[in-house]
Amino acid sequence: MIQGRRNRSVFSPLGPALVFVFLTALPLGAQDRSSPEYWYEQGRASMLEEDWYAAAEALMECLRLKPAYAEANAALAECYYELGEFSQALSWVRKARTFARADMGLANLEASTLTALGRLEAAQAVVDEILAREPYNREALFAAGELDLARGQSGRAVERFRDAVRRYPDDRRLLISLALVLSSLGEEESARSYIERALSQRPEDYRVYYYAAYLDARAGRLPQALRYAEQALYYRPGYVPARALLGSLRYRTGQYEEALRLADTLIARSREESGAWYLKALALRRLGRGADAIRVLAEAHSIDPGDEFILFTLEDLLIGESSLEDSRRARWASLHFDRGRDFRSRNLGDEAIFEYRRGLRLNPYARERREYAELLRLQGYPARYLEELRVAQDQGHGDRNLNDAVETYASLLSGSLFNRWQVNPVEISKPHWKIAVFSVASQSSFFHVDAAQAAASLVREILIHQRNIDSMELPLAQPSFSQAFRTAREAGADYFLLVSVSEGDRDISLAGELFVARTGAPAWNYPVFRSGEDRLRNAARGLAEGLAAVLPLRGEILKRRQAQALMDKGRSDGVSPEMVFDVVRKGGAEVLNEGIGLAYDPDDIVGTFTVDAADEEVAAGTLSRSGFFDRISVGDELILRDDEADGQTPVSGTANPELRRLLRMLR
Repeated sequence: MIQGRRNRSVFSPLGPALVFVFLTALPLGAQDRSSPEYWYEQGRASMLEEDWYAAAEALMECLRLKPAYAEANAALAECYYELGEFSQALSWVRKARTFARADMGLANLEASTLTALGRLEAAQAVVDEILAREPYNREALFAAGELDLARGQSGRAVERFRDAVRRYPDDRRLLISLALVLSSLGEEESARSYIERALSQRPEDYRVYYYAAYLDARAGRLPQALRYAEQALYYRPGYVPARALLGSLRYRTGQYEEALRLADTLIARSREESGAWYLKALALRRLGRGADAIRVLAEAHSIDPGDEFILFTLEDLLIGESSLEDSRRARWASLHFDRGRDFRSRNLGDEAIFEYRRGLRLNPYARERREYAELLRLQGYPARYLEELRVAQDQGHGDRNLNDAVETYASLLSGSLFNRWQVNPVEISKPHWKIAVFSVASQSSFFHVDAAQAAASLVREILIHQRNIDSMELPLAQPSFSQAFRTAREAGADYFLLVSVSEGDRDISLAGELFVARTGAPAWNYPVFRSGEDRLRNAARGLAEGLAAVLPLRGEILKRRQAQALMDKGRSDGVSPEMVFDVVRKGGAEVLNEGIGLAYDPDDIVGTFTVDAADEEVAAGTLSRSGFFDRISVGDELILRDDEADGQTPVSGTANPELRRLLRMLR
């Protein structure tokens, strides 16, 4: 008690001021700003606070004074790793290794950095070198698991992490890693058991609570996830990932005002937090403040122009909540037209077409429709070129050159199949597959809340231009699989596609799960991985193109002249001469109960159709009847025979960017 009173009498009255005076009176070596040791200690202190920018600044000053300072080189490599600047991290860790070649900790950091850069063979060589020296080096075992995940070998990573956990049962990072990988594979109960072990061993570790919150959020246990996120912030109030996760959870549980408040807190801390701006905009939209949401997203885009979720969400809001005459539509459409011209100048036709289509969706009356038409002509679609020019005429953009082009191409196409058969290609265009595109509310990305909904919207828009697919206008966001199943079935869809998103720092994976709308049975699974710029756009295009490729080619008989007939699909749909189609009685074909395909009774096959000539929009061919009687009629369905299908199979084994990002945060 006496000692306690002495302590209070010495420190309480004097307070922080005397402490400051005392510290400034320390020996020169401890406070000398020209000493590399001083700056190294400053850097390490900032690293403990996870202020990576301040730490990097101090360590750079340290190395300016003493370039061969091995510990400072290593610490600076860690800072750049945490900032996601992996090339810089690799440069510094290799410098550090020249001064401390035997340091296995540095070797492990080099391996993880190489993995993050996608240089997997080089990373494997470093891991093998470490394990040859120290077979049970836990850092190397962790790095080996990272490599497995980078190669898309999640099952192998599970076995590796399980083996490591048996050797090091109290290692927090290994327990969390195993839980994360198991959760990514859908083994939620097993994942929960490992994260609970980590919680029992580290009851005051904010990181464990953060990952527990993430795993519960992924499994749909939102109330528990909220409690864990709050506990993470209790132990570390300034921990930004936990605050961002809490904001996302508030949003997902309908607490939009609270999500808005948390987003504002993150923005006040750093205006560069584009994810916080995005969350704020979505909360405003849910609160019925669409105009404010658009303004916030415009600000977010100026901060991070490369964030596609921000841009596409902004544009979807404009399309849904503004009139066609709104001047903002023309301004944002101009971004896509400029990009379209850039792609066109580099002979990237498909990319240019996407940008022009997106721009015209925002501003259908834009004069750039003529540029889009010209691009279609260059791509080999003269009929579509003529169609777009006529739309431009109707919108009042006609001039002498345009009118001359319409007259010229109308004359050039006078001998086309659709003119010879006297059909209008615009009127006959009919999709034969009805696809509902959804996202499920429980699927929320690490970086962007409601990311799956934004991706599903983009996929649905791209599918509109797949002529054989009716991309149905149904609510994108569904609360559950069962509700998605019901919505698709009641709307008369053939299939429904559930889109999910996994994001990394610079890469993204979109997964499309296709189900039969009538039965709910699985039909197809297609993961698409993209990295670099335009990764969301390119992944969405890849998913839409993959779906179009696996759906059987089907059409119908438009007209018949004795043994000749005209079908409603042509060269742009993949039809070519000598293709053979079954002619199936109208209404006789039915989607398979499981998988992709059509089932029909042999008695419903009334003949065959062999393509003789194919134009851009239609194809003509010869009919052969089945049996003695001619039962072939206009409106009967044409289904490409199985032996002529392209047999494309889905891609498998893609890396999970979100999982890899979470594991990197565990360093």
